[in-house]
Amino acid sequence: VQLVESGGGLVQSGGSLRLSCRASGFTFRHFAMRWYRRAPGKEREWVATVMPDGDSTYYVDSVKGRFTISRDNAKNTVYLQMSTLKPEDTAVYYCNDPSSNSWGQGTQVTVSS
Repeated sequence: VQLVESGGGLVQSGGSLRLSCRASGFTFRHFAMRWYRRAPGKEREWVATVMPDGDSTYYVDSVKGRFTISRDNAKNTVYLQMSTLKPEDTAVYYCNDPSSNSWGQGTQVTVSS
């Protein structure tokens, strides 16, 4: 299993970013996918989950209404659209395949105030 994240960067408070995670090595369309994040000095935190069909999604309370997880099974890719970003969203964001407990290398998101 390989997971490769991209799309991180530096953005001002209130801005938006879209993260992507390209998956390979397993039958992507059969499995739920998750995003996590690790802020400086904090434990890794679950952010969002999307089910295999893409219709069911789940979010941590702190991002509800601001982040949207989605997937394109034809492209083996899961996305995290982040809007109205806040400085407390600053973290390394990781893609996760829970079926194999595989992780990507992470992508840094920094939100300046």
